Amino acid sequence: MHRFVLTAKQAAASLGCRNPGSGGKNTALRCASSLAADRPPRGPRLPRLAREGTVRWSSAAKASAVKINEKASREKILTLESMNPLVKALEYAVRGPIVLKAGEIEKELRKGIKKPFTEVIKANIGDAHAMGQRPITFLRQVVALCTYPNLLDSPSFPEDAKKRARRILQGCGGNSLGSYTASPGINCIREDVASYIERRDGGVPADPDNIYLTTGASDGITTILKILVSGGGKSRTGVMIPIPQYPLYSAAISDLDAIQVNYYLDEENCWALDVNELRRSLKEAKAYCNPKVLCIINPGNPTGQVQNRKSTEDVIHFAWEEKLFLLADEVYQDNVYSEGCQFHSFKKILYEMGPEYYNNVELASFHSTSKGYMGECGYRGGYMEVLNLHPEIKGQLVKLLSVRLCPPVSGQAAMDVVVNPPTPGEESYSQFIKEKESVLNNLAKKAKLTEDMFNNIPGMHCNPLQGAMYAFPQIFIPSKAIEEAKVHKMAPDMFYCMKLLEETGICVVPGSGFGQREGSYHFRMTILPPAEKLKILLEKMKDFHIKFLEKYA
Repeated sequence: MHRFVLTAKQAAASLGCRNPGSGGKNTALRCASSLAADRPPRGPRLPRLAREGTVRWSSAAKASAVKINEKASREKILTLESMNPLVKALEYAVRGPIVLKAGEIEKELRKGIKKPFTEVIKANIGDAHAMGQRPITFLRQVVALCTYPNLLDSPSFPEDAKKRARRILQGCGGNSLGSYTASPGINCIREDVASYIERRDGGVPADPDNIYLTTGASDGITTILKILVSGGGKSRTGVMIPIPQYPLYSAAISDLDAIQVNYYLDEENCWALDVNELRRSLKEAKAYCNPKVLCIINPGNPTGQVQNRKSTEDVIHFAWEEKLFLLADEVYQDNVYSEGCQFHSFKKILYEMGPEYYNNVELASFHSTSKGYMGECGYRGGYMEVLNLHPEIKGQLVKLLSVRLCPPVSGQAAMDVVVNPPTPGEESYSQFIKEKESVLNNLAKKAKLTEDMFNNIPGMHCNPLQGAMYAFPQIFIPSKAIEEAKVHKMAPDMFYCMKLLEETGICVVPGSGFGQREGSYHFRMTILPPAEKLKILLEKMKDFHIKFLEKYA
């Protein structure tokens, strides 16, 4: 650095800066920088008349100053060429290019730029409260009491909420939600999760030591995948995922440099899971990797199917037979709408299949505060129950969890309310059950409304929305539109969704971001908007689709 300063001083002196040495290195550097930027250097303050003259700098003086500035800069350490290639390859469709474009359009609307619409409707993601769903009162009361314990003295809060808040706070260091917790989570909340699972599964035992609280379900899924992935070449871990899938899985697999192994859901049979398709997928994958993980999403995202008991039994038997680690993503377990459909947890069916299965099949199942009737995405609350882990691996899992210290404690508190809600006879039960049923009944109505509307649009077909909170209709895209998409270097359904956004302000996610069979096209849309807004949205989509078909016929 001292050589650079000396050079700067010499250059500054030769270029007309007064007394560069008297002001130290900063004066010299400022002088050189000013010349490089085509500005006269700031020397001693001159009388007004002297300052009004124009100073002209020779090209040689400018070049010398630029050379000094170039010496001061250097190449960036982190560039697109030097960054982690696994991160660069990672894609997450639900917050991908279409959402970035939606953000740009929102900014333009705020600036007063005219569009054929007045707002962007973000139907791309299952964010219930952002779509207008009201929070569950009891959940917010408990979290508020935990956050500000002085409210425990307020008569405005019911006693059953205070009782839960006190219990949670007693499990926190210093009786404060602001303290770290044990890495697997607060013990009393893990106990409540175990009790919830036992009630849900009709008395099937659950051990709090197998429960780990997580930062949403996503944290649990990526953690388990991280500990499962190993090997290289043909022995690299393969992870079997459904297609269509939730892009968390493909992103996590890419990030971990694991091998994605696709198995296709049967769209002709309401997105059912066929064990013969699992066998085909596994057999082919063994030629290039070591498949040892099988992921199931039930109810399905983005497809909305609810797996029946027989299918669940078949999957468990397949995992047992092929020695696969099962991951059961069950975050939509409260979101079941169709008559004749029922949620069956993998844990419950595994237990009922007998000790040969229950004592051997390794299973991690996941739940969250973000979905269901709660919709508390921002709290990032969740849990996973992990069965039949090798004792030494349990220690490794806790070690891995300890790296992130602990899940958000407010999220842990929110998760506790989900698994330990008001019970009959308690003060808050009536209001709680009314709010819960209202949310779920409205979702069921909107699921049916969406299905019916899409199936009345020419060139569009939507399977029954049995559960979850999305529609995933198949759309016909004319060959002329496919050719234009190629010109724009877009997948055909991305081109379709981009046109939909630009012409209507509706933001949905192209099916290519979730995976789909070659030659078929879809998009995913949430059913969360309020009923009246959803009707308007669906009418706009109908008008757009018909015009799109006419334009590219």
